[in-house]
Amino acid sequence: MGDVLNYLDELTDAMTRLGQQPNTVFIGQGVRYPGHALFKTLEGAPIEKRIELPVAEDMQMGMSIGLAMTGKTVIAIYPRMDFLLCAINQLVNHLDKGLYQMPGKVLIRTCVGATKPIHPGAQHCGDYINALRLLLWNVDVISLEHTDEIKGAYEIERSAVIVEYGDKYGMA
Repeated sequence: MGDVLNYLDELTDAMTRLGQQPNTVFIGQGVRYPGHALFKTLEGAPIEKRIELPVAEDMQMGMSIGLAMTGKTVIAIYPRMDFLLCAINQLVNHLDKGLYQMPGKVLIRTCVGATKPIHPGAQHCGDYINALRLLLWNVDVISLEHTDEIKGAYEIERSAVIVEYGDKYGMA
């Protein structure tokens, strides 16, 4: 149980540290208003750095790339990995190919949904890490299976897809 609580605490600490940096912005669904488990980890991130969006994943990725082009570190939150697939066009054909001068970076934060205490259905707990690693050549794909991997993942120097695991949040 201790490792479960540490996982959530480490994610919260990482988001708080990112929120303290002058050039960061958080973008996505449920970044200003509760609605998924990742929201709790944003409690230390300043509300004025959070841009709430409707469910429009491809647009969100495009906006994230645009903000990174202005020098921002963008934390683009996709609460479920299944729906990150809706942004694959922008991710593969634009961010990964490095077509634009980008002094900032995009940290794509996504989650393989929890399956406990009940299974949420097939569209909420897909794990597409291996597929993303085949598709992406210049954007790292990082799997956060252990608590001690969290801090370093969110300190990476370039754009990355960072995959968390809902079963490790300990909210069941």
